[in-house]
Amino acid sequence: MAGALSSLKVVEIGELASAPYASKLMADMGAEVIKIERPGVGDRARTRGPFPGGTPHPEKSGLFLYLNANKLGITLDIARPEGMELLERLVAETDVLIHNVWPPEMDRVGLSFDRLGKINPRLVMTSITPYGLTGPKRNLRAEELTIWSAGGVCVLNGAGPEHPELPPLKTFGNQAGYQGGVHGAVATMGAVLAAMRDGEGQHIDVSCQEAIASQLEMTFEYWPYMKMIATRLGKKPLQPVESMQCKDGGWIYLCCIEEHQWKAFVDLMGNPEWAGEEIFADRLKRGENWEALKIFLEEYVSQQTVLDLYKKAQARRIPFAPVSTMGDLLNSEHLKARGFFVEIAHPVAGAFKYPGAPLKYSATPWELRMPAPTLGQHNQEILGGRLGLSAARLGELKRTGVI
Repeated sequence: MAGALSSLKVVEIGELASAPYASKLMADMGAEVIKIERPGVGDRARTRGPFPGGTPHPEKSGLFLYLNANKLGITLDIARPEGMELLERLVAETDVLIHNVWPPEMDRVGLSFDRLGKINPRLVMTSITPYGLTGPKRNLRAEELTIWSAGGVCVLNGAGPEHPELPPLKTFGNQAGYQGGVHGAVATMGAVLAAMRDGEGQHIDVSCQEAIASQLEMTFEYWPYMKMIATRLGKKPLQPVESMQCKDGGWIYLCCIEEHQWKAFVDLMGNPEWAGEEIFADRLKRGENWEALKIFLEEYVSQQTVLDLYKKAQARRIPFAPVSTMGDLLNSEHLKARGFFVEIAHPVAGAFKYPGAPLKYSATPWELRMPAPTLGQHNQEILGGRLGLSAARLGELKRTGVI
């Protein structure tokens, strides 16, 4: 059965996470995605890994293989006139162009909606950049750490009140890029629907900084509402809301700030005498006296195993949660039952498990149609077969570094 987006044609000019993830979400739903990479070099994700056996190889990067499954791949230097001409021919027959090209580079090579929209008036072009296409920071370069800091998350993340000397932290990996990609994909599909209704495409400007800043929950409202500045170093007013280590070495997240949850936890612990102290009488007092309460809770938790404590808390409707490791996720019976992890067999990298789709369609199911392309794998199919370039012309373009 055809995927939900099987009639959608997408061209992606992307590196690392943001644009590749946006187009991956569409490719996984059946869209045809043609990924354009730099000749001889390819997407920077090819250099990031992880790599099987720890040996770097441009065709074996786990990051690249995950982000680019279900895509066709060609090489094209759009900074060359011949390369831009071929891009224009592709765009003339496509619905969507998604990219994360640096704005000054967009200007240099002529990658503009004014230009491409004239070729295809129904084109939806999505530009995912660090700070957006307008404003004083438009032309600044930025990596993952830069955007995570600029978006306001780092100041909220780190060791907390126990170690105020430690610096703010970002999360692992390319999360700012992924968030830019998610926002880009949703915005793109909205514009595709508008193009179907109105017959006209449009240009979408996605700022990764703003994608991160939009997810800071209510931290902006702490000041106008309460005259407080949200910070990772602030003392939590309600407790327990902490992770603690169990005797089997695993960690469990304790959350029982509602009074009925706390009473159930006290009952689970055997109603120890200390729980009746006035300093622990309600959730505000437990927050004020957390340093004392923490000692008692750590002693109890350290005598339990993660799974046993979790099950006992669950039976009493206390919202504890095991802190899952990567191994826990891979071995999760729940995720196995849902078929979340899938094996992708790549002709160079081999067969390994990767995350699949975090969603289920009842009528147009997600499908793994092909592994990520090797560099330039579909040049002949797309540039030769679809655009009609002869073998001699392809050979010439390859010799001159255009493809």
